[in-house]
Amino acid sequence: MYKVKNIIDEIINEVNRVICDENIIFDVKLILSELVVNSVIHGNKQDECKIVNIYLRIQDELIRIEVTDEGKGVDYNIDEYDPMDLKIGGRGLVIVDGLSDEFYIERNKVVSIKYI
Repeated sequence: MYKVKNIIDEIINEVNRVICDENIIFDVKLILSELVVNSVIHGNKQDECKIVNIYLRIQDELIRIEVTDEGKGVDYNIDEYDPMDLKIGGRGLVIVDGLSDEFYIERNKVVSIKYI
């Protein structure tokens, strides 16, 4: 996970060059962290031979984040998540969904769009 932190820090340093709003930077860092960690742990099953691709684009009034892993994909339905169950699984996607203005999953690719 040390590598993950370093990569996310590098990305955030680049985003800081373009975006000055600390609240947006915080949200983007949390979104990236949750998605990349989910991909490493759940998608790629911590197999160091598998790759996680990160795509981040700042364009006009939005930030588009895509994270793709080599897993089988995930079925996600926010309505099925009950925080009272105190389950760890699914919590990260609920957080990302809440921080995103648009959020969807296409098999093993998660897309988060944040308006700026």
